[in-house]
Formats: sequence, C-alpha cells, structure tokens
Amino acid sequence: MPTELDSKDGILIRTMTVADYQPLKTLMGGNFFKGEPLGELYEPEWVIKFKDEYYISMIEQGTCLLAVDENNGGRIVGYVLAHAQTPDDLDRDRKRAAASEPNTWGRIAVFLSKIEIEINLFKRYGVSKILYSHITNVDASMRGKGLGSRLAAALMEVGRSKGFPLMIAYCSSYYSARQKEALGMECVYSIAYADYKDESGQVVFKPAAPHTHLRVMVIKL
Repeated sequence: MPTELDSKDGILIRTMTVADYQPLKTLMGGNFFKGEPLGELYEPEWVIKFKDEYYISMIEQGTCLLAVDENNGGRIVGYVLAHAQTPDDLDRDRKRAAASEPNTWGRIAVFLSKIEIEINLFKRYGVSKILYSHITNVDASMRGKGLGSRLAAALMEVGRSKGFPLMIAYCSSYYSARQKEALGMECVYSIAYADYKDESGQVVFKPAAPHTHLRVMVIKL
C-alpha cells in the first residue's frame, strides 16, 4: 500500500508502487527527457530495458513519490525517482559509463560518473549511504505552483524516516538547482558546461541559457 505524505489543493503526494510505473512512463517521455538541458536522449532497446529495471528497483526501495490530482481521477501530475546510493555504486557507475555508447545517454553517464568520483561525497561527509534524488518532474500544466518543492520536501521526510544522513541531487537545470537551494540544499560542486570538453577539445554539452552549469546540491537530513 502506498503511504500518503502530503495533501493540498486536491494534489496528493504519496509513495510510488510498482503498479504505478507503466502509467508513469508516458509522463516521463512527454515531460522530462524532451526538456532535459543536456539533450534529448536517444534510447536503443537495451537502454529502455535497463531503465525499466533500474527505475523499478528504485520504486521497490520505497523512495519514489507520485503527485496525483484527486479532482481529476488521480491523474499523475508529478513524480520523484530516488534511490539509495553506497560507495560501491561509484565503481559500478564508472564501469557502466566506460562501456556506454558515444550517444547522449553515454555522454551523460560518463559526465556524471566523473563528477561523483571526483567529489566522493561518502568520503567528504563520512557516510555509508546517501539518498540520491535522481529525477524530479512536474507536468507542464502544474508548473509554477510549488509542486516541485513539495515533492522535494516530501522526499527529505522519507529520507529522514529511512535513516539517510544525506540527500543529494545533480541539477542539470538552472531552475531545479534554484528550487533545491530554496529548500535549504547547498551547492557543493559546480561545473560550467563550457568547461567540460572531449578529448579533441570540443565542448560536449551546449544547453541554452540560463542552463550554464551542472550543480551538485546536498542537504544533511
């Protein structure tokens, strides 16, 4: 059974169940990946299969949230995908990135793996597990109403209840970083996209302003 976490103005935030995943996929494809500042993702069949397994494993941890419109038949209007991360995951992500194809998906994997190894938040904060806020997204019709902040705040409460000492988010979007900062998260690492280049010296990611930096946001729980 999902756990209800927050209800306001007809919008209920609750934990996600595996049964929610299939209807969620439509929202994810329509709203998140097409608006990702680092580029629209080309997804071969193996990536789609991997993502399905990866996201379902997150949901099974009880760390993913849904926002539903109770006045509109329970329509999904927002979600958070989050999961536990341990030091072992750094090496797993490095190997996965090294084996990835040179497409947008692969370039993002290499970029994020490089950053997480460089900053090593486990060593920096002396912790053995972290709650990683992987994706937060709100349906276009509900943006500008504070729902993203409600989802992030609810996730923090889930993290505290499960004994996580730290919550992190890698914010590729200027707006997501600003939202997290407003909730008390601290930027502990920032890199300008213009400064991240490939072996031939070419800038890898060229998102439109104001998305000029990737920021790693952290809060102690």
